[in-house]
Order: sequence, then C-alpha cells, then structure tokens
Amino acid sequence: MMSGLMLVFLFIAISFMIEVESEKQKMKDIAISYRDTKANLNEALYAEFENDLQTWDATITKDNKISFNSPDVLFEVSKSDMKDEFKNILGQFFSRYMKILTSKEYKDEIKELRVEGHTSDKWGSILSEKDIYLKNMQLSQSRAYEVLSFCYSLEDETIKENRTWLQKNFRANGMAFSKLKEKDKARRVEFSIEMKSENKVYEILQ
Repeated sequence: MMSGLMLVFLFIAISFMIEVESEKQKMKDIAISYRDTKANLNEALYAEFENDLQTWDATITKDNKISFNSPDVLFEVSKSDMKDEFKNILGQFFSRYMKILTSKEYKDEIKELRVEGHTSDKWGSILSEKDIYLKNMQLSQSRAYEVLSFCYSLEDETIKENRTWLQKNFRANGMAFSKLKEKDKARRVEFSIEMKSENKVYEILQ
C-alpha cells in the first residue's frame, strides 16, 4: 500500500518537474526571441540611417528609439506647426523606416509604433507649475499628432500599402517633460516601437 502511494507521489513529482522545465524552456525561448529580434532591428535601423543621423541631428538607442533632437529644425516656438526642414526630413525618413518595420521579419512582431512629443519644463514667463505642465502637455500632444498625421498622409507606395497596418498600430503620445533629458535635447520628437514579445517577457517577470 505504502509503496503504491510512493509511486503515485513519485509520478506526480516527475510530471510536475517536467511541466516546470517545459515552462522554463518556453520562457527562455520567448526571451531569446525578443532579444534577437530587438538586436536585429537595431542593426537594420543603423544600416539604413547611420549616414543620415548627423545631418538630421538624430539618434538611435539600443531600444530602437529614434530621436530627432534639434528644436530649431522641428517646430515653431510654442506651436505645433512643423517647419519645412522637418517635413523634408520626415519625408526622407518615414518611408524608409516603414520598409523596415513592415518587412516579413518585423511586421507581425510589432504591437505598437509610437511618435512622442517632448518639451522642456518651462513656458515663457509663466511660473505656475500647474500651468506649465498643462500647456506643455497640450503642446506635446499636438506636435505628436501633427507628426503622425504628416507621416500617415505621405503619398509613398510603402505607406499607402500599409495604411491599414498604421491605423491599427500607429499612435501619437504627448509626453510634455515627463522624460526630461539634458536641456539641449528636451524639445524633441521620438519614434519608438513596442514588440509583442516584449509584453510576454514582462508577463514572465511578473
């Protein structure tokens, strides 16, 4: 009787261990897939844009965030109207960017493409912290929307072919000064990507 129960418990323990190992392998596979896709995308972005970054005053981070950093090029002061120079840059940038993102390797792996507007933590002579925050939030959201609208409306074949994909995945976020960097990079526009596997990695960690 006892030996029979011990065998039952042994089989249960073995089954549990097998299940745990299987789950660990799944977690490992997801993490590796996320790491490799992220790294490959970073290489693709650098290969495409490395020669343009200095001219555009732009940077690419290891997290595949592309930042346009020159406030003198981007917008009129305290307004959301894009300058012609920035429109020209976006016209060169976005169609090439979309060719990478909508390629077979990445298109189905991307959950969201975001354009973010960032501002400084100042607003003219206004001293009220509340007013400074609200005005900068409104401005950053308007600027992000203007960039999204311009990029979405470009009459480029890759963009036209993928407008349905953009409708599902392209978002505009106003960040105000929530991610404030050094002063010369406070007023900027950033494009960032959220991968589907990224959420799975976070779920595993939780």
